[in-house]
Order: sequence, then C-alpha cells, then structure tokens
Amino acid sequence: MMTAWVVRRPGPMTTGPLERVRLPVPEPARGEVLIRVEVCAVCRTDLHLAEGDLTPRRPGTVPGHEVVGRVAAQGADAGRFKDGERVGVAWLRAACGRCRYCARGAENLCPYSQYTGWDTDGGYAEYLTAPQDFVYPLPDDQPAAALAPLLCAGIIGYRALVRADVPPGGCLGVYGFGASAHLTTQVALAQGITVHVMTRASEARRLALELGAASAQPVYAAAPEPLDAAILFAPVGDLVPVALAALDRGGTLAVAGIHLTDIPPLVYQDHLFQERTLRSVTANTRADGRALLEFATRHPLRVATVPYELDEADTALSDLAADRVTGAAVLHVNG
Repeated sequence: MMTAWVVRRPGPMTTGPLERVRLPVPEPARGEVLIRVEVCAVCRTDLHLAEGDLTPRRPGTVPGHEVVGRVAAQGADAGRFKDGERVGVAWLRAACGRCRYCARGAENLCPYSQYTGWDTDGGYAEYLTAPQDFVYPLPDDQPAAALAPLLCAGIIGYRALVRADVPPGGCLGVYGFGASAHLTTQVALAQGITVHVMTRASEARRLALELGAASAQPVYAAAPEPLDAAILFAPVGDLVPVALAALDRGGTLAVAGIHLTDIPPLVYQDHLFQERTLRSVTANTRADGRALLEFATRHPLRVATVPYELDEADTALSDLAADRVTGAAVLHVNG
C-alpha cells in the first residue's frame, strides 16, 4: 500500500477537494514502468483539476504530472530503462501514433491523447506507472526538486515561447510570473530576447528582476515599450485584450494555460488589426520535452522552488491558489 492524494470533491480549496488516502501500489501494464516518486512539482493545472475548472475525467484521480523518480519495476515488453534509473514523467502520457495529427508531429493534438494526473493517476503519491515511450531519462547529478518543474512548467513554457514567434533580438511581454513564466523568461533571455514582466505579486516582480527581466510592473500596467510578442501565463481572460493592445504591429500573443476565464469582447482596430496574432498553446509533444531538457543542460536554469512534504499537498495547492508561492511548489515524497 502507498500514501496518495485524490481529488474527491472538486471545488474551491477552502472546501477541501483533496483527500489523503491509502491505495495499492499500482502494477505496470505492458510497455509501462513502475516509478518510485522522489518529488512531484505542483502545477496550476493540478489546481484547476482540484477546483473543478478542469472537469475530472475519472473519480478519485491522483493529480500530479511533474514527476521525478526511479524505475522500481517494469511491465512486459518494457526494457528501455534499467531498474533504479532516474526518469521523469510529464503531462502528456500517451498518444495514438496513428491519427493525422500524430503523423505530422502534432501528438499534442491527438484526439486519443491521455494525460498524467487527469486520465490516469499521477505523482501526488509514492508510486505511479507510465508508458516507457513517454518517460524522459534524467541526470543523477542534479537535485530532483530542480528537475521536476522542468517537466511541465518548463516544457509548456518552451512551447509557448516557440508559439509566440519572437523575432531575433525582439521584445517579449510575460503576463503572470509563476513556475512556468520564471523558467521561460530565462530561456528567452538566453536567446537574446528582452523581457518585460507584468504580474500582480510583488515577490514575483522582485524575482523577475533578479533573473534579468528588463522591467517588472503590476499586471495591468502598460508595457514600457511596444512588444514584438507576449505570453499569457495567468489564467485571466481579461488580460487578453490588455496583452494584444500592448503588441507592436505583426506581434503575436500566445496563451499558455489549459484553462482561461472568459475573454471580454475584442475591438478589431485596437487588438487584432495590423496583423496581430492570437494563439493558444495545447499540451506538449515529446519533442518539446526533449528540446527543453537539452536546452537546460546547455543553459542551466535557476529553478526557484518552495518545498512541501507529500502530507502537505493540500497546503501546497492552497498556497498556490492564494499566490503564496514564488516559483514552483515541489512535493518531496521519497528521499
């Protein structure tokens, strides 16, 4: 048996949607590995699931999809990893590999895709299983807590940066500055991009400046200069017209989250004319994951983390909901 947390009754964190339980240690199916969890970072997607913004796909799901652990056992036909090898599990758990989206390299759009901690049990537990083909090898010489946020916050931020289509040497606006944004900002800076941060938390603005952002101001403040591109990390639809209006001609706004509150009416002349582009970002591909992890080996990222024990998972999500986390919350599970 193992300790785990499940989403029992989705609702505001003040209503206690998570419940700590004892579950049987899962057995790996064909092509899967069993992973003993070292740490699991806490993602805002977990909060959306717990609070019901993201409709649960099965009752009593264990959330968590930024998992660093060790291979503990292997199912039939699973020989890609050795027992004891350190691996990572991310949001995308599986794709069919046969549909037209998978065929063109867009497995994140696969209609049959599955997601860790949503379709299947995730990393708010001592063990989880995952298909070996969707598991990432990870280095042993780095702290597990620094690796875990890369597996979603890092990956989805990397994809959002690609989708934002920032020109070389361009100017990027970042709206919201949590786990994903603080990593993406560092990737952008390493690429020679100027970054302006708009976020409501004063501690987040301080961190943004420490990391090298050219400016940091309140979230609804005007950007200091016209933006070539912007990424919206905050799940606040009211910020879409704000960010679009801040774009220079030909600029692109990429919306990085899986959930967004309703977008107010847009004014064509103010928000979209002069070839401004609005793009969504949907999940990630394994190629995104490999690219981000390879980038991080060449350009080590400063990963700001706030540690919690597994028994404090509900506290970690409550702190995230109340903007009391600067950087990424990380659950320490085994070791």
